[in-house]
Amino acid sequence: MDKMTAFEAAKAMEGTATGEAVFSEVCIDSRSITEGCLFFAIKGDRFDGHAFVAKAFEQGAAAAVCSDDVEADGIIIKVDDTRRALMALAAYNRSKYQIPVVGLTGSVGKTTTKDMVAYVLSSRYRTLATEGNFNNEIGLPRMCLRLDDSIEAAVFEMGMSGFGEISRLTRTARPTIGLITNIGVSHIEMLGSREGILKAKMEILEGMDKDAKLVVNGDDDMLRTVIAKYPFRTISYGIDREDVDFKATDIVQNDDSISFTLSGRKKTWQIEIPVIGRHNVYNACAAFICGGLAGVTPAEAIEGLKNYVPDERRQKIIDKDGVTLISDCYNASPDSIRASLSVLRQIPCKGKRIAVLGDMFELGDYAKKAHTDCGAAVAENGIDMLFALGNNAAYYIEGASDASDKVDARKYDDKDSLAADLKSVLAPGDAVLFKASRGMKMEEVVEKVFG
Repeated sequence: MDKMTAFEAAKAMEGTATGEAVFSEVCIDSRSITEGCLFFAIKGDRFDGHAFVAKAFEQGAAAAVCSDDVEADGIIIKVDDTRRALMALAAYNRSKYQIPVVGLTGSVGKTTTKDMVAYVLSSRYRTLATEGNFNNEIGLPRMCLRLDDSIEAAVFEMGMSGFGEISRLTRTARPTIGLITNIGVSHIEMLGSREGILKAKMEILEGMDKDAKLVVNGDDDMLRTVIAKYPFRTISYGIDREDVDFKATDIVQNDDSISFTLSGRKKTWQIEIPVIGRHNVYNACAAFICGGLAGVTPAEAIEGLKNYVPDERRQKIIDKDGVTLISDCYNASPDSIRASLSVLRQIPCKGKRIAVLGDMFELGDYAKKAHTDCGAAVAENGIDMLFALGNNAAYYIEGASDASDKVDARKYDDKDSLAADLKSVLAPGDAVLFKASRGMKMEEVVEKVFG
């Protein structure tokens, strides 16, 4: 953010300031205070930032935003709720800049797509993109507060677990371009059904101008209903359907890349991305379209996608002593597991194909079916061995065993025994996939096996 005064910030947050101060950065953690920042005393489930206001001033904070009375020697901006105030200040800062802003959400592939969009936008503009897990009601406003006169474009990822969250995020970020990657079953425990998930994702429109375009996956059955409802507002992409605005064809899987032809608006483009998997074709199509809407030329977009470097936590593919390791431990859902199994099926392999799968979270009553179906997908993809870990491991095994008697499916309750058994069967030429929800910490198994 460019320099802002305490009185200006107080007005934006509908608060009152006890004095004047100037700052150009926001902090919410007293352990990482920067000189002259604005400290927000955020209340969490296990902490209350108001207890650290005095410490923030001692470490150089210029002012602090508080909802409670505190004993501290410094400029205080008093507000009703510090979380709401953070979003209000972020919305105010966002309103200062008339730049292309892509806001994206979806059940699967958000972060990878966000990264691809960022590479495309960066081919022309100085681009700000969501970092790490800054896609919630604390993280997204902090990203919006990083906007300043040096930024020419931005892409903000929007996550959610319930109704109303996307609405609040999009009203803060005010996207000029919206993107929904797909409607899966992530967070179905909170939202009840895919129809509920779609409704929650569609809240993205609430922060967009009425003439702003919404880019959607036209192969997704739920998003097809959005296209029918907003035919003049949506731009669709896909692989399977003919009635999409942009269609990917001639998909060629290489050892470490994938190429395809993208057709749309009576033109065609040849695109190559340095990752594998059909799902990444969808991600690249979305990024290409968003770039075009933001003023990036096709040639620039193609170059941006060619230069894309995947996050090492997501579908990292490396050779370990002759074993192809696919480490995708960041998160998991039924859709993303199917995508990863497809990658395991397609990757060159002279030996065994092995899937190491852990629990998927936040599925509620859908958990048994989701894990069973993914077990069946192991068999359907011709995977030789399945190592299943966690409370739902038995459902993975059930699905794989019912689908085929050719899968060597094994259930584990702890990481040590799984790692020991896996090490005993691995041989050069094998390919092994590790995939689970973040809370399973599957990377610990990777470390035990490969060191």
